[in-house]
Amino acid sequence: MPIPTLSTEQLILRAFTAADGSEVERLAGAAEVAETTLNIPHPYPSGGGIAWIAGHAETFELGIRATWAITLAADDQLLGGITANFNQQHMRAELGYWVGVPYWGQGYTTAAARAVLRYCFSECRLNRVVAHHLPRNPASGRVMQKIGMRYEGTLRQHMRKGEAFEDLVAYGILLSEWREMPR
Repeated sequence: MPIPTLSTEQLILRAFTAADGSEVERLAGAAEVAETTLNIPHPYPSGGGIAWIAGHAETFELGIRATWAITLAADDQLLGGITANFNQQHMRAELGYWVGVPYWGQGYTTAAARAVLRYCFSECRLNRVVAHHLPRNPASGRVMQKIGMRYEGTLRQHMRKGEAFEDLVAYGILLSEWREMPR
């Protein structure tokens, strides 16, 4: 079963293809993007985009993760990526996302996150969706707030990035809260 395509007024969220590999390396490999995420390398290794994309179909088929390319509906321009990591036993998912620097501050991440949240609750029938951000990336936290997530706390020195321990700010939303939100 292929990764489903999701859409908003401006965006199409689709499966990444091998043709997206070099653009992933360029956009995700920007120092500003790598600095605000835990797992994106800088510099992004040559060929790393295709290698990253190659595992998406299998992890979706296994029910582990769904990863979408965030693209403009008008011309299929790649803007970034968004992922839902599933925990079927506990009926929850964790969102993660990145968008290329030229597309920051334009509402694309919020629109994509809303679409994935709808998918998680409507199609996957999950009970909870969570997300985390580094304290130095408050814009990511604003995306979480805009989609209805609530602040749940700060996990002190929870992750290690390079040689430094990093705090993570935690947000979450329950199915019951999502159902009550205006659409």
